[in-house]
Amino acid sequence: MNLLKRNINGNSYVGAFSASSEDITLISRGVSTKDESIICETLGTSTFRLAINSSNLIGIYTVLNSNGILLPEMIYDEELDELKQLRSKIQIGTVKSDMNALGNNILANDRIAIINPSFPDTVSKTIEDVLDVEVIRMAIGGYETIGANNILTNKGMVLNNFASEKEIGMAKDLVKNVSQSTANTGSVFIGLASVANTKGLIVGEDTTGFELARMEEGLSE
Repeated sequence: MNLLKRNINGNSYVGAFSASSEDITLISRGVSTKDESIICETLGTSTFRLAINSSNLIGIYTVLNSNGILLPEMIYDEELDELKQLRSKIQIGTVKSDMNALGNNILANDRIAIINPSFPDTVSKTIEDVLDVEVIRMAIGGYETIGANNILTNKGMVLNNFASEKEIGMAKDLVKNVSQSTANTGSVFIGLASVANTKGLIVGEDTTGFELARMEEGLSE
């Protein structure tokens, strides 16, 4: 897989400004043309520029896989209308919840979505329907913000370093490969520090070589 250490918008938490599936990467409108080109090349996707309630924090508010895109209900109508022009075959759904930072609270690939256990059943059903996945409620390493603190692709999973042996075992029952790591030189917010799919991984420039190797181990075949 392609590996890259790079900051986006001058920030090492690159996952806050982008979110990716196998085919498309959603990026904030503030991303430079150069960074957009590098993201496309590393992840092997097209890109789509988006704002959510005028915010550039796309990775914090958005979750997507090959089947669908989930957005918080606070997205403006004109922003949603723009996104609906993207493609016809992917489902687009909005979630009404006080936990509107969906990217922080949902971890999804094309088969499963691991979600914050505090989400009500109505939200769980929306996630299941839009992303067309099995939904699993789980906290890892004491964090219910499952998306902010872990990484998941169709090939594997990287858990934060506070994950217990039981949680590691549960993860191995769900995906083929599992590793543990920090990012950006010791941060447990590895989801916010990265954007990934099966073709590539982009992490913040502050990530060490050892951390990057541990991430690659969990996300490679």
